[in-house]
Order: sequence, then C-alpha cells, then structure tokens
Amino acid sequence: QVQVVESGGGLVQPGGSLRLSCTASESIFSIYVMDWYRQAPAKQRERVAVLTPANFTHYADPVKGRFTISRDSAEKTVYLQMNSLKPEDTAVYYCHVRGAEVWGQGTLVTVSS
Repeated sequence: QVQVVESGGGLVQPGGSLRLSCTASESIFSIYVMDWYRQAPAKQRERVAVLTPANFTHYADPVKGRFTISRDSAEKTVYLQMNSLKPEDTAVYYCHVRGAEVWGQGTLVTVSS
C-alpha cells in the first residue's frame, strides 16, 4: 500500500511563509486526488487544499489566496506553499491520498510571535 510522509512544519512568525512537502512511496499523482488537511487543537480536521490528477486545484476559503498546492511527479512529492501565515493557521497538517484513504503522520505548523 502506498505511504506518504509529510515534512516542512515548524515555528514561523505571523506574516511568514512555510512550504510543506508530502512525499509518496509510489508514483500516484496521475491516479489519485491529493488533499492537504489540518487539525487545530480542539477543532475538527478540515480540508484546506485539493489537487486532482488533471491538475485542478481547490482551496478552502480561509486559505484562498495565501496557500498554493502543487506537485513534482518526478519527485513523487506534493507541496503546500503557505504565505501570509496567521496565528489561526496553527495546526497539524496532514497529507491524504483520496480513494486509497491513506494519511501521513502529520507535521506541526505553529504561527506565533
């Protein structure tokens, strides 16, 4: 079964940027929709970005215009570029392979001064 591993989280000041990576164990981006989710403390997990095999993207309203999802098929990696970060973006961010129902272990993003 395919596995995915997230990386790139950390502590950043408000207004800063981070790029998260989700690296898959196999070449799957032409088959599966890839999602980025996040879960803040005491809140439900929410989907923030979607990337389809046809390269269609979709973003949740709270991150629209600030986050960008993309992929490098040769590297088997999906990225989430996060700009103009806000304290409310603080969460554990998860990569999800839709259809295969595979989740990564998550990477923590903390936005704080």
